[in-house]
Amino acid sequence: MELRNKYKDGLKDGIPIALGYLSVSFAFGLSAVNGGLFWWQAVVISMTNLTSAGQVAGLSLMLSFATLAEMAATQLVINLRYALMSLSLSQKLDASVTRLERFVIAFFNTDEIFAVAASGGDVTTKYMLGLGTLPYFGWATGTLLGAAAGSVLPAAITSALGIAIFGMFIAIIVPVAKRSRAVLIVILISITISVLIRCFLPFVSSGFSIIICALAASLVGALVFPIKEETV
Repeated sequence: MELRNKYKDGLKDGIPIALGYLSVSFAFGLSAVNGGLFWWQAVVISMTNLTSAGQVAGLSLMLSFATLAEMAATQLVINLRYALMSLSLSQKLDASVTRLERFVIAFFNTDEIFAVAASGGDVTTKYMLGLGTLPYFGWATGTLLGAAAGSVLPAAITSALGIAIFGMFIAIIVPVAKRSRAVLIVILISITISVLIRCFLPFVSSGFSIIICALAASLVGALVFPIKEETV
């Protein structure tokens, strides 16, 4: 089986991911500054987290002065998929990858990096470090640019640009929902639960609302639309 071992090959494969991260993190940096954070705080968040949905949810919780327990629970639910992806990716890592190196790789194992790494043969530490380098700095740089823009642009423009990150999430789910009836129904269930909580249970914080919507919609999806195991 092919072994991807070169750092420069990882760098090349990471270029498209980095370009995508640049635009998405720009919107996050803009939202963070508009919410009242300093530019450097937004950059530190991006450099220590590297998770789009988790950062957006975490930002709203911080701005609403949510408790640490609520924030931890919300991040656990939103980012649990990374643990599953890391387990899967561990089967693609070459035997030469040490335990410490696996921890480093797990830090920047995002959805897109996982998809690229899992698409070919086995990978080494050099390749994974190369694959993660440009996306990592692209995410941090985009956040910095967005935060800087939020500090100098007029309020009307920053407010308009602030919805860009929500447009990104819509752009992610709509194509999948068009192809899969199950995904569409799960999304509609989550939206319905969110609206009901907002209208009838306004005292429920945004963090716990996210947890309830995610768990309830996922449970219904798992029960109504189970994925059948392939028989060999």
